[in-house]
Parts: sequence; structure tokens; C-alpha cells
Amino acid sequence: MKIPFVDLKAQYQSIKVEIDAAIENILTNTSFIGGPVVKEFESNFANYMHAAHCIGCGNGTDAIEIALEALDLAPDSEVIVPAMSWISTAECVTTAGAIPVFADILPGKHTIDPVDIERKITNKTRALIPVHFYGRSAEMDEIMAIAKKHNLKVLEDAAQAHGTEYKGQRVGTFGDISTFSFYPGKNLGAYGDAGAITTNDDMLAERCRVISNHGQVKKHHHIREGRNSRLDTLQAAILDVKLKHIESWTESRIEHAKYYNEQLADLPIELPQFDADHRLVFHVYAILVEDREGVKKKLEERGISTQIHYPKSLPELIPYQDRFDADDYPVAKKLGACGLSLPMYAELTREQQDYVIEMLKEVLV
Repeated sequence: MKIPFVDLKAQYQSIKVEIDAAIENILTNTSFIGGPVVKEFESNFANYMHAAHCIGCGNGTDAIEIALEALDLAPDSEVIVPAMSWISTAECVTTAGAIPVFADILPGKHTIDPVDIERKITNKTRALIPVHFYGRSAEMDEIMAIAKKHNLKVLEDAAQAHGTEYKGQRVGTFGDISTFSFYPGKNLGAYGDAGAITTNDDMLAERCRVISNHGQVKKHHHIREGRNSRLDTLQAAILDVKLKHIESWTESRIEHAKYYNEQLADLPIELPQFDADHRLVFHVYAILVEDREGVKKKLEERGISTQIHYPKSLPELIPYQDRFDADDYPVAKKLGACGLSLPMYAELTREQQDYVIEMLKEVLV
């Protein structure tokens, strides 16, 4: 049996009629930049996230850069980010003229460690970027308390967390501003690059809109230098269709994760933790396993596609090696060495899951 890591074709087939109609509408009306379709999606996504504002943009990386620029940090400010994330979380800090500082992650949860955040704060620290990693919320009560204590801005990186909740509250509504990616493989994915910013702050929302549109408040009226980072109208139409289905898809992912946990409990691997305070949306279902490369190869030989999402922690990457010692971030380093993501998508069948489970047991037992 062949099991893909993610099956976007199966997802498309399940909503083909709606998607095709949305695309045809854009092509028929030849409205390719901006317009009511983009505004409608922004409004619908803001409502879904329980946020006052949504600003669509070109991709998730642009979203972080624009949000950081809107926060107006002083040059050479320090911004604390988790030692395990996609590089955009850190590189955007640098491109914004600030300095990324790493904090380790929590064992089992893989989100930034609030205790290590406190250790890394200096008189130059101006902001925190908690990442809601793999679809799990960071520990936002502790993080917001730290931010309040030290007068720090909070930018939530929710690129993997569409619909994630912490103590009943949607992530993306705790901090000053939040960012999302709609990369095709995300839980809410476009058919190309796309991203968004959400905030409850009217001033920050306006700044982000201006920055993302060449610094314009209206056509030819530029009040600052900005950039061109607009949410494509075609992608907005596709995302708006998918937004109607995201809750049912999320519930399917949660059920798949529970089944994996039940069936794999006796194996010598570390499984994702469920927590009563968290609603995990399982963008990724990652296990920690020794001989990760060997296990991955054996599963591939049996037709099962897996992924190594982050083979190295951020301090291990070349741009940061001269300033950070990866051994100071042991939890992130271990995840980089042992993390293996199993097939996870709403359309995954029980038969497919059972095969993955059977083969993993065969490989490990």
C-alpha cells in the first residue's frame, strides 16, 4: 500500500465543485488583484480567529516581516524566538533590523519554554515571538505574564495553528499581533503562496495595510516606504471555500491523532501529548524516535511517506552558529535529531492509518 505524507488531491476532490466555481468566478470577472473577494475572506478569517482585523499578504514570511515593522522596534532590539522553528521566525527578526535571541523549547510540547525566555531577557529585549508549533499553542498565560512584567511586545507566529486554542481562546488573539501562513500543505492552505496578519489593535492593523501596499493609504498617496505583499484574489477565493470546511477537517485530524496515540502507545517512541488546556490542530503528527533515518527509510520501503520537518534546531544552522551553541538548547537539538512526522491529513482513512501503525510496529518491535 502507498501512503502519501499529505494528499492534497484527495482534499481537492472532496470540494472540487466549490473550488472550481470559485476559480471560474475570478476568471470570468477578471478581478485578479484586491477587490471584494479578498475583503470577504479577510472578514471571514478574522471572524473565525475571533480577531478584529485580518490583513492578507503574499506569504507567511512577509506576514512576520510586516508585523515586526508595524511594531516599530528600535534598531538592534533583541527579540526572543524559540530555538526550534522554521528559519523565517528568526530571519524576519534580522531583516527587520533587530537581533534574534533563542530560547529552548519544552520537552514533549515543543513550544518555547517560558522559564528560558526569562533567562534570555536583557535590557535590549523588546519583543517575544512564541510559535504555536505543530498546531499546539505555546504556554500563553506564562508568556503574556512575562511580556507584561518586562513591557514586551508579543507577536504570535501561528503559521501552523489555524484554529488552535489555549484554554478555550483562539491563538492569534493573545498578543499584540499574529501571523499566519497559507502554504498549500497547511491545515488551511492556498494553491500557491499566501499569508495573513491578525490583530485586535486598530493602529497596528492600519500600519500593516499601509506597509503591505507600498506605504499607501490610498492610490498614489504614500505616507511611508512599504512593499508589495498582497493576498492574491484567486488564492483568497480558494481559501474562503476551504475555510468553510476547516472545522470538520480539524476534528478529523484530532481523531486521527488520538488513534495513532492509542495504537502506538507501547512502542519505544515519544508521542504527541494531549492536554486539557490545549486544542491541538495537528498540522504535524510528529514522533520522536531513535535511529530516525533508519526508521524513515524502512517505512519508505513499505510505501509510507514520512517527513523530517526540521532536521536541525535554529542554533545549528549556519547563519547562527557563530553566535549560539546548539548544546545550550538540548530539547530543541533532540527534536531536530529525532523528530519524524507521520502521514496526517483529514482524508486519511482508517485502513491507511492501520497500515502505517502495522508497519511502524514491524520496524520497531
